[in-house]
Amino acid sequence: MESFDGQNFQELVDKYLIRHRSVLDIMTKFSESAARTNRALAKSVTICGCIKINAEKQVFPPDISYSELRDYMQNHIDGQLCDSCREVIENELGRSIFYLAALSDALDLDLNDVIDKEKKKLEALGVFSLT
Repeated sequence: MESFDGQNFQELVDKYLIRHRSVLDIMTKFSESAARTNRALAKSVTICGCIKINAEKQVFPPDISYSELRDYMQNHIDGQLCDSCREVIENELGRSIFYLAALSDALDLDLNDVIDKEKKKLEALGVFSLT
């Protein structure tokens, strides 16, 4: 699998984003794409039925360390996405990434730098970076 090249992707987005160049348009399109991703996931449960969500309280022993929590946490998804649902969700996630790159570009931020900084935080703080 080829690694993600944020700078190259960001340059392509800048080149092809014509109609929605206002930061306000980009913000709302980014938000809309996240909502469409959520809707596609919900439809894979409620309409297609290829996956089920069985959510309940996460249960773990009280005497474990924070780094051991991962072994006890569940994602609450039963089953696997069918090819059709997978394609729709991949398309919606791709649109979200598109508008993330567009927002980065509009704010004169380098998406690779943003990703690298987040990666360094994860590497330095590990599981504690997300608490």
